[in-house]
Amino acid sequence: MPTESLLERFLQDLMPLRPRAVWAHGSLAGGDYQEGRSDLDLIAVLPHSVTPSVVWKVAAVHARLRAQPLAAQLHCTYLTPDTVDDPARRHLTWAHEQLFKRPVTPVTRRELHTFGTVLHGCVPAGLLPPVPDRELGDFVVRDQRDFWRPAVDNAPLWSQDVWVDLGMVTLARATVTARDGRLISKREALDLLPGLGAPVEVVEDIRRRRYGDSAPPTDEWTARRARLTRDYLGAAIDALTESYA
Repeated sequence: MPTESLLERFLQDLMPLRPRAVWAHGSLAGGDYQEGRSDLDLIAVLPHSVTPSVVWKVAAVHARLRAQPLAAQLHCTYLTPDTVDDPARRHLTWAHEQLFKRPVTPVTRRELHTFGTVLHGCVPAGLLPPVPDRELGDFVVRDQRDFWRPAVDNAPLWSQDVWVDLGMVTLARATVTARDGRLISKREALDLLPGLGAPVEVVEDIRRRRYGDSAPPTDEWTARRARLTRDYLGAAIDALTESYA
């Protein structure tokens, strides 16, 4: 299986950096992974500070993977034991075939505690502090309000599959997390969306592209889908933000 082969090679190449742990989260750990469509979301905990030498070695690890199938979908954020506590801190990350820095969000941290898969080393609870429900709820609602709501007003974005897919799924997941303090998969989010008032034809379009075979959309459908999605998300995000207390 290409995914297993890629992960085996990645772990092998990472061992000279002596990671204390390597964990999978997201769809790969949560049981909704679709090979060739889903990202491989990983966290590695390195033993010491991330010096320029370590950055170079991390880049070399990922560069060597480029010939492997699915390598472009392997994303890994690198923590150290003295940097794991702050969810706002940005950490060295390889994603989208480049190095940059980003935080390990409360959602990712809760995923790791709830269903994270240990690929190497100790369990997440041995290194990561727990995420209180309130912190998790505040984060997902703030993300909807500060990132997704302004994006709804940027009409050209919504002609792209990725914005439609993530916008709809993230709204459903945030709704459940804010209400119940739990995480749901993308599949569960799609099942939930019609009951939240989402346009069924958009939900089924996302489902076909994620789990089945879908022909390229026509220009007419792309434009209609964008309008339906933006009309729904704008009102739904406003309602979520106003109801959260």
